[in-house]
Amino acid sequence: MKKTCYLLVLILVFSVVPAYGNEPYTSANGRAAIVMEVETGRVLFEKNSNEKLPMASTTKIMTALVAIKNVDPEHNVKIPLEAQGIEGSSIYLMANEEVKMVDLLYGLMLRSGNDAATAIAIEVGGSVEQFAELMTQQAKELGANDTNFMNPHGLHHQEHYTTAHDLAIITRAALKEPLFKKIVATKFYTAESREAEFKYFANKNKTLRMCEGGDGVKTGFTKKAGRCLVASATRNDMQLIAITLNDGDWFNTTNKLLNDSFTTFKPHSVVQGGEVMGTTKVNEGKNDRVNLLITSPITIPVRDGEVEKIETVIEVPEGVEAPVTKGQKIGKMFTYLDGELMNTSDLVAEESIDKLTFKDKVYRFLKLQ
Repeated sequence: MKKTCYLLVLILVFSVVPAYGNEPYTSANGRAAIVMEVETGRVLFEKNSNEKLPMASTTKIMTALVAIKNVDPEHNVKIPLEAQGIEGSSIYLMANEEVKMVDLLYGLMLRSGNDAATAIAIEVGGSVEQFAELMTQQAKELGANDTNFMNPHGLHHQEHYTTAHDLAIITRAALKEPLFKKIVATKFYTAESREAEFKYFANKNKTLRMCEGGDGVKTGFTKKAGRCLVASATRNDMQLIAITLNDGDWFNTTNKLLNDSFTTFKPHSVVQGGEVMGTTKVNEGKNDRVNLLITSPITIPVRDGEVEKIETVIEVPEGVEAPVTKGQKIGKMFTYLDGELMNTSDLVAEESIDKLTFKDKVYRFLKLQ
């Protein structure tokens, strides 16, 4: 077997901040809290973030994420009898009514419909129980290992729990889905597949109105869980998630967490997208080498005045075999903050390079004589 050799090149050092922790710039009143930056997943603040707690209707973030990943949003769902009359928040679904999945998702996230959650679960998973297992499985695939779902809506169950940190991981993944991001930022929605009386949804999440740049995500409340809130906001092209669990002052807490975090941390551009970050040899190619591009920009939230803590490492093979296709993934770029991995990006071929033909080889040989 041919052995592949890799060349590691240390190329950049920039200013940054300590990894994370309870910082003096802010505080939280709830039982547990966290602030996470969406692009990198960097934790900017935390309080009891690994304590297992009930999360009420913030459960529905995972419900929506699983549905979006598994079902066409234009798919018509025939509402099962089990979804009619579910206790708690409702969008008043009727058995045998046909509703588009996208309208159920808006009803789920804007109005917190427990009936919408049940209909989605049965449509996607076959049953509430099977869907809850799928939710837990996909949460663990994201790295949310201290989370267990027993239902799709968040009504209390002793074995239904998460942590602030896990909920941030789940929310971060959901916000990277364009449809989810659009839904939770919507203030008003008309569900065209429903009867007129029940087709208008207004978002319950006051974050959209009271927080500068507020763009989501989900409220939750049960007597056991208390008031739970997952809030997000975007300023200066940086999106943050703030979560508070079991907090009577939920909106004020997340608003302060977001404001303090945006004041303390600023987006720091490590590289711009489209830059040539390296090169590698092309064996048997019409061109001997190919440039390697990074296609997307890398930005990390940093504090002012802290230095020498970002390292960027390029990893590329010493050579690749022709042919090479434009956009082909060839190397990787790793960005570290104080030794902690913040970002992994692919490096791709800048151009296509064909393999040498026999005629090309003869021509090269004669040219060298």
